[in-house]
Amino acid sequence: MTPEDLAAKHPRLYHVADPGALPGILRHGLLPTSALLSLFEVPAADREAIERRRRPASVRLRHPVHGTAVITDNLPLSEAALEACLDDGLAPADWLALLNGRVFFWPDEEGLGRLLGARLNRGRQRLVLVLDTLGLARRHQRRVELAAINTGSTIRRPARRGLSTFTPLLLHDHEVWRRLRGGLDRIREVTVVGGVADVAEHLVEHRVVGGGGVADGVGFEPTVGVNPRRFSRPVP
Repeated sequence: MTPEDLAAKHPRLYHVADPGALPGILRHGLLPTSALLSLFEVPAADREAIERRRRPASVRLRHPVHGTAVITDNLPLSEAALEACLDDGLAPADWLALLNGRVFFWPDEEGLGRLLGARLNRGRQRLVLVLDTLGLARRHQRRVELAAINTGSTIRRPARRGLSTFTPLLLHDHEVWRRLRGGLDRIREVTVVGGVADVAEHLVEHRVVGGGGVADGVGFEPTVGVNPRRFSRPVP
């Protein structure tokens, strides 16, 4: 699949982060958890619990130069459920480490809406970044990988997953990709291994939403469907 093919199907990509994350993202780029831990010089002894175990709560990092950053919890994952649905000899810790080496994007507003309206996110404010798919995919095409499932969730009959769950963008055309995925036509996740350092070049809009009240002057009810364009503003 070419960057043009991906952009034709999904012209915008959506990333969700902590509401105070924008300055750090614009400064350092969108970093996966593992890269963020390295940037913030987190000791090796402390990394194990963050990278290779389920995080029941968000983790706040502090650094004398870089300030603060928040690593989101992964509450929708269960290590017991992962153990039952992993292939290729992977253990839950292996899968978590694999996830923590990439950044994730929702390829459509429907997926974004489900995330923001999920019970676990009610009452939270979240930063939504809207990115130009074509520019990002062209620049990072050799590190873009696609998934046909929600790889960060094991809620409700979790799909099996393993080393082939993430497919490099350039490896197959869409028809072959769909056939290999058992006829599934939906791209559920777009990921970039290692992160997106030049995210500011692809950022179209951003908005803080949620919290069950007012965010940036806009009321938001997390239990209803979300159209990010309603809650977005151009990047200054």
